Amino acid sequence: MRLLLSASALGLLAGACSAPVEQADQDVGEVQDIGQFDSHADIGDVGAAGSVAYDPAVGVYEISASGTNMWGVDDQFHYIWTQMSGDVMIAADVDFVGEGVDPHRKAGVMIRAGTAPDAPYADIVVHGDGLTSMQYRAMPGGETQEIVASITGADSVRLEKEGDYVYMSVREEGGDWITGGNYRLAFAEPFHVGLAVSAHNNDVVETARFSNVEITPMDLAPVTETGYAATVDSTLEILDVTSGNRRVVHVSEDKFEAPNWSRDGSFLVYNAGGKIYRIPVEGGGPVEINTGPYINNNNDHGISPDGTQLIISDQSAEDNQSRIYILPIEGSDTPREVVSHPSAPSYWHGWSPDGDMIVYTAQRPEVSPAYNLWAKRLSGGAEFRLTDSDGLDDGADFSPDGEWVWFNSTRSGAMQIWKVRPDGSEPTQVTFDGNYRDWFPHPSPDGENIIMVSFGLDVDLGDHPPNRDVWLRMMPTDGSEPPRIVAKLFGGQGTINVPSWSPDSTKVAFVSYRIDRDDRPE
Repeated sequence: MRLLLSASALGLLAGACSAPVEQADQDVGEVQDIGQFDSHADIGDVGAAGSVAYDPAVGVYEISASGTNMWGVDDQFHYIWTQMSGDVMIAADVDFVGEGVDPHRKAGVMIRAGTAPDAPYADIVVHGDGLTSMQYRAMPGGETQEIVASITGADSVRLEKEGDYVYMSVREEGGDWITGGNYRLAFAEPFHVGLAVSAHNNDVVETARFSNVEITPMDLAPVTETGYAATVDSTLEILDVTSGNRRVVHVSEDKFEAPNWSRDGSFLVYNAGGKIYRIPVEGGGPVEINTGPYINNNNDHGISPDGTQLIISDQSAEDNQSRIYILPIEGSDTPREVVSHPSAPSYWHGWSPDGDMIVYTAQRPEVSPAYNLWAKRLSGGAEFRLTDSDGLDDGADFSPDGEWVWFNSTRSGAMQIWKVRPDGSEPTQVTFDGNYRDWFPHPSPDGENIIMVSFGLDVDLGDHPPNRDVWLRMMPTDGSEPPRIVAKLFGGQGTINVPSWSPDSTKVAFVSYRIDRDDRPE
């Protein structure tokens, strides 16, 4: 983000750009030419009238505004817009003019349901201190939430509405677009598309300059391949489970899956292209973990309770059967095989708090054709069958006190969450809403909550495919409340297959996706 010191070079607004409100007396009605937009107005209860100046020679807009904020349950800002329908992209370079008063002043691009102060909307804004995020309000009068971008001080922002999703892209000067972060938010048509500025201080007026403004309707062909063969962009995110706010950690044009959170809270582990990577929680470059000859890892991996070991499920053998191995968290040339079967796969999912017992999903054809939970003690002894359903039992994870193993099962005729004792006794159903197919329950380290990924009824009973509308839902472990939605996203297989809570039980790491397609504007 470049900070501009004056507007005089373009013959636009003159004078100090963080003016007291009594100095900002331009009548918005005086602006006749506002370029590719139809209207502009102050939204909400602002301290001073905002204004727009447009220079058609260079296609630059300067917007001045007061306003307390664009946040919470209603907004105060100046907005310039045009009405549109269908899929659309809006992009702009954004610069603040002058030093400013409040570091949280905001300027960016916005899609909005209307001009009511509490209207649903999505925007991508650059703050005065450089914070760049997608903000959104899902319903009239609802709370605003955000997805913080992986870079600060973005020079360019781009917001795309595609179907019922909005997508964020940001760019540094001279760099490529970084697309990461999506939210499911349906807009009734027509909706407003435009530029927005808020001073974050109703006693002053702030100014931002928008250049290279582009509004492009997108006539997108239906996507015909959404399954495993579809190529996607992947976004590693961290969700604050209390506020619902999210932060982008890492974005890739390739598929990656299934983050684990390190026991000391400093890094995340995920799989991509058959290999295992670690990345700092604050973001940065991923580093491959050496797994020796096992380089066809799937998304069933995890970290030991003491944080010193990594467990992987790998399919590098010629028979392509998934087997389970343990190695030091730093990596090893010679991981140790701990679970194997000559003709059936094993997929790790849970590790007991005392470090001795692992639980995994497996088929043992000599016992049953069903995939059930199996377990093994690392201190010795044969594996044993933990559940004996005729359907599918999967996604096991231990409670932090070791008293329960949580899992998802079709045994009720729907894919629901269950729990069972580590000796296989007391199978107990936990979720009951037939409108969801619930997968991969993970207890928080403090034992208070369970998070899960929930699919709709558009998926087969025993399937958890990629590239679907999904919900992250959370509920108290004591069952005192039903699950509540904490995030809506495009995801599915790979989003939250394995334990991914932060050690302090306040956040969860997950992966969202976006299908690649050739007919989007560059």
